[in-house]
Amino acid sequence: MLDINYIRENPEKVKKGISAKGCDIKLVDQTLMADKQYRELLQEVEELRAQRNQAAKNKDIEKGKLIKAQLGKKEEALAIIEQEFNNLLTSLPNLPAEGVPEGDESKNEVLRTVGEPKKLNFKVRDHVELGEMLDIIDIERAAKVSGSRFGYLKNEGVMLELALVNFAMETLVKEGFSPVIPPALIKKEITEGLGYWQGGGNENYYLVMDLEENEQGLYLVGTGEHAVVPMLQGETLEARELPKKYAAFSPCFRREAGSYGKDTKGILRVHQFDKVEMVAFVKPDDDEVERRKLLAISEGFMQALGLPYQVVKLASGDLSIPAAETIDIETWIPSQDKYRETHSISTTGDFQARRLNIKYLPAGADKPAQAGTNANEKKYVHILNGTALAIGRTIIAILENYQQEDGSVKIPQVLQKYTGFAEIRPRK
Repeated sequence: MLDINYIRENPEKVKKGISAKGCDIKLVDQTLMADKQYRELLQEVEELRAQRNQAAKNKDIEKGKLIKAQLGKKEEALAIIEQEFNNLLTSLPNLPAEGVPEGDESKNEVLRTVGEPKKLNFKVRDHVELGEMLDIIDIERAAKVSGSRFGYLKNEGVMLELALVNFAMETLVKEGFSPVIPPALIKKEITEGLGYWQGGGNENYYLVMDLEENEQGLYLVGTGEHAVVPMLQGETLEARELPKKYAAFSPCFRREAGSYGKDTKGILRVHQFDKVEMVAFVKPDDDEVERRKLLAISEGFMQALGLPYQVVKLASGDLSIPAAETIDIETWIPSQDKYRETHSISTTGDFQARRLNIKYLPAGADKPAQAGTNANEKKYVHILNGTALAIGRTIIAILENYQQEDGSVKIPQVLQKYTGFAEIRPRK
């Protein structure tokens, strides 16, 4: 959620920012109008409350009744305009950060390319064919049980996934992350706090309705951050606790509405996949530094796995509703002869922290504040998230980049201590 004070003081900047994300600038004027009406009506309500209290103090019963009737109508109107104001304010997307290219995805900027795609001097097999030959991916039986866009991971494929998870977690713990396995279901109000609903970003998430204790139902997470970010909802952290970082391993669920063609084949775009996600709560001044750290960690995973990739800064129109900046890593997929997204590293600034009321107490705030200062004022944290490893897509990249002419697949050296084997050989 944007700071209403910032909107009041910088309406044109806000209009420019939300327009760059494809949002109607009329929403800014509507929000400011509702804000003005709310503040004026609130002042009237507070004046009537003061008059009511004075009438009670003076034991003026008739005047008290008259004021009470007026106050009831004003309070009812205040509740309506407050709801309208909140709806408008929460419908505004986060503003793009400085340096984000303006435009749609065609304006995404490739920052660098790392590693050279291997020249395979034989007919390249895609991950589906390799998975069947190696008996580690079974799409046909998954379709029988669950429908399209699901897959069984089997045999060495399972050990490869666990190796990737262990590799990621071991690395992240050394980097100061706390490992966590979060719930896969979250409340509707939590999705609203994350900032996906009002912006129309809920079409990709599944609703589970048959839970009696939650009338609105629960939603399956699209990524681990959806359950980890709101862990600290309503809490105030100490400055010494920051940065506070979590490494979450979780299943993720997507409708993948609108995807088509080769993307629907195999396990590239599926309804369920596993992922190791990084989430960081930081002081505002540390936001950019932590962004670079998260990106460096993600790149480190790709380099350790020996996978060619490129780093891409997303344009404003390609950003999610809560994101101020997103940097993607796209990994080389030989069968498609192009790079495909495997990682996203984003900052939401204080956008989600405001919606979820996550603050921190600056260092020294427990000491008496000097006159005219706000030293004791709590501040909103900045929240960042980043992919450590999207397991399914990483397995695809490993299978295709490490395939051999006979259909066998070499295992990256860094994973062999976890898998216990150096290659997977065909069974079919």
